[in-house]
Amino acid sequence: MPVPKRVLTVFGTRPEAIKLFPVLHALEQDDRFDSRVCVSAQHRAMLDSVLEIAGLSPHYDLDLMKPNQSLDALTAAALTGLGAVMDEEKPDWVVVQGDTTTVMAGAIAAYYRQIPVCHVEAGLRSGDIYRPWPEEVNRKIVGSFATLHCAPTETAAKALRSENVDPKTVHVTGNTVIDALHWVTKEVAAKPELASGLADIEARFAGKHIVGMTSHRRENFGEGMEAIASAVREIASREDVAVIFPVHLNPNVRSVMNEALAGLDNVALIEPLDYPHFARLLDIAHIMLTDSGGVQEEAPALGKPVLVLRETTERPEGVEAGTAKLVGTDADTIIAEVGKLLDDTDAYEAMARAHNPFGDGHASQRICDLLAG
Repeated sequence: MPVPKRVLTVFGTRPEAIKLFPVLHALEQDDRFDSRVCVSAQHRAMLDSVLEIAGLSPHYDLDLMKPNQSLDALTAAALTGLGAVMDEEKPDWVVVQGDTTTVMAGAIAAYYRQIPVCHVEAGLRSGDIYRPWPEEVNRKIVGSFATLHCAPTETAAKALRSENVDPKTVHVTGNTVIDALHWVTKEVAAKPELASGLADIEARFAGKHIVGMTSHRRENFGEGMEAIASAVREIASREDVAVIFPVHLNPNVRSVMNEALAGLDNVALIEPLDYPHFARLLDIAHIMLTDSGGVQEEAPALGKPVLVLRETTERPEGVEAGTAKLVGTDADTIIAEVGKLLDDTDAYEAMARAHNPFGDGHASQRICDLLAG
């Protein structure tokens, strides 16, 4: 019997964990692999909640999170910490996902050791190196030398080929976030108690259109975040609307949102949700208002229109398909676009019924097969 390939999967944030746990489940169940896991804990509490629900116990936990940590300090700590793990494990593959500082540092540490890198969710491009920042450049760095590029869509694959990436290394797999959403939806159906924590809020807002909300992007800090808060305040003044907003832990988000929205009858500012509860929020929401990348992929899988609080997106497929619309951070524009979806049934249905271009729920198995060679 062939010796299993040792695969070291590296991640550090909640979105990475969500998109990688289906891959890790597939690796663990496949005799072709010896699966090892290292987390940087770039996000601590939000990461841990996903690890728990997915039943994952990392072999290494670098616990790098520090208050107000600079990007260069985080990068240096991640690069040296992940490098030490690779020196100990000597993996045949290093798997990274997406665009975080952990992804970039993990890929470079592997490159320094001439270990092949598999980049999950490769090829996303906004075309603006400062939007999203620093994620756009992190992706481009990894895309310049990864051995295996697992592109979620043909658009992402084309972006890689246009950058002269060897076409033989680029494969369209679909996005693993759809695998994850299918998994957690089944879990919640079998164990409703996993997502029962929103029951009181659901009862409080019964009969209203729920606007689900997330916002955390660095490029929106300051004036952009203040404009978003102003828009949400106006939207929530409608009697037929309620806003549920799991507020990111970053003080650049919390301070602005608490000042503008705390105490409003039609707004629930709540702590960040674990994955089953976030899936429940997607399910009960009428509209999702977000600057998150993952929500642009997840919400359409449940038929929910997405208004994107950004000027550009590295996920143009959703905009092209009609499942998402860029609205930026201008308060008047946000208010108008939310109002249109609330008041114009045809406009709402056009987005809700558009085809989700991001996958079929089988991306993780395709990635395992590619790693097996």
